[in-house]
Amino acid sequence: MSVLTRTFRPTPKPDLRLPWWTPGDTNAAFGLGFNVLVNVLVLSSLCIGVIRMSEASVYGVIVPALGIQLLIGNVYYTYLARRLAYRENRDDVTAMPYGPSVPHMFIVTFLIMLPVYLATKDPIKAWETGLAWAFIIGIIVVIGAFVGPYIRRFTPRAAMLGTLAGISLAFISMRPAAQMWDTAWIALPVFVIILAGFFANVRMPFGLPVGLVALLVGTAIGWAGGFMSAPDVASAARDIAIAVPTVQLDLLVNGLKDILPLLATAIPLGIYNFTEGMSNVESAAAAGDNYNLRSVLLADGAGAIAGAALGSPFPPAVYIGHPGWKAAGGRTGYSLGSGVVIALLCFVGLFGLINTLLPTPAIVPILLYIGLVIGAQAFRAVPKAHYVAVVIAIIPNIAAWAQGLIDNALGAAGTSAAEVGEAALEGNSVLYHGLLILGSGAVLAGMMIGAVVAFIVDRNFVWAAGYLVGAAALSFVGIINAQQVELNANAEVTVGYLFAAAVCVAFAMMRLPRREKDADELELDAEEGMVSRPADVPEPEPTGAA
Repeated sequence: MSVLTRTFRPTPKPDLRLPWWTPGDTNAAFGLGFNVLVNVLVLSSLCIGVIRMSEASVYGVIVPALGIQLLIGNVYYTYLARRLAYRENRDDVTAMPYGPSVPHMFIVTFLIMLPVYLATKDPIKAWETGLAWAFIIGIIVVIGAFVGPYIRRFTPRAAMLGTLAGISLAFISMRPAAQMWDTAWIALPVFVIILAGFFANVRMPFGLPVGLVALLVGTAIGWAGGFMSAPDVASAARDIAIAVPTVQLDLLVNGLKDILPLLATAIPLGIYNFTEGMSNVESAAAAGDNYNLRSVLLADGAGAIAGAALGSPFPPAVYIGHPGWKAAGGRTGYSLGSGVVIALLCFVGLFGLINTLLPTPAIVPILLYIGLVIGAQAFRAVPKAHYVAVVIAIIPNIAAWAQGLIDNALGAAGTSAAEVGEAALEGNSVLYHGLLILGSGAVLAGMMIGAVVAFIVDRNFVWAAGYLVGAAALSFVGIINAQQVELNANAEVTVGYLFAAAVCVAFAMMRLPRREKDADELELDAEEGMVSRPADVPEPEPTGAA
């Protein structure tokens, strides 16, 4: 499959009738809404349970700020979807899903705010630091909006979808899967309903949305089995209060006063953000909706900056599940519908009550569904010859997940990898240092390695060498494969990439013929309606904003 492709765009017709809502939007809105609902419940619990913030600060400031982010972001992405639909004369365009970034929920809590809280015992100081970090992330993503489109031009789809599949399998799927089997008597019936409705296209009774049926069944089982508590519901109901977003510039400015220590984490994670956004846009393109990457990244960056000013340390992002919601029937209205509903819940302070009404095992199977869809798409949308590139792009994300799991386990035992010692860990077959290095900057590292493998498979050794040199530069400054951002962060890895690049140059000098496309690859190109371009010829900048 060619590295660079151009999608055919038909001439728009002025008589296209584009509905604001379809039956599929109802299905997708329930699914995405539950997804975002779970994320808001989780981040609220993290703030209260880990950082020891007051419920007034969380439900009165942070959650309403998230509501504003969701409302503005989903309106914007609905606008982009409808403009794309009119421009391409199609009524099957699906809006990009949007909400608080799941990996960053845990990163800002455990890597940014928790160390400050443990050192100062001051949750407000930790909150200020989180706001400053989110602000920096937003700035980096805005810069990435102007860099990302050029990266996307020259990167094989297998590399971008592969690293996205790694995120979905490790960070989106594993935790929900563990939660499901921990309470299997509630979660597994829900999961079967989701599989039957979304994968087998089984129509639900009375035409009800799949997500709603799944949630109702899981909730009924949870309450009937004694998993939920009625007194908790009554207590939460008494705490309901209207909350409006307020500007928190004083907290943000205080956090920015000590900005330098935050850069070591914010720079690679900001790059992670726009790399993930870039992969998500490519994922949507593979599903048939070719959005302008710059427009998407500018929205994500602006959302993080605005959220930090309003008091939210949790950057929003375009979500990973576009193909899943498209397969569920979502079109241009589902994202806006879910965003408006969740925003209203944020403003009226209902999240504490919802947490006591809905059993978590009835909600998390939808996250596993999204992980399955993204993992499957990574293989379905690339030629078979590039499957190996997809797999290797997944591996750094699995390494990052495993290393984080080890750190959390050691932390629960009151120790750390540094205290136990890497020699002791490796003596028990825990290759901690290797996982740490491989998983550092996992999203970007996976994309770079996946691109190298895809180019080598195609016998395009010049481009493989170029990506290896790029990986060497990134590792030299510590953005990937290093424990921290600094010059000469990991000399061994940097030299390894450069030696590998030299080997690719030697192969390039042999002037081997390029790999020819096989029948399934030509069929894949035909199905996507794409016109192939030579792998070493750049594609012109896409025109238009959608």
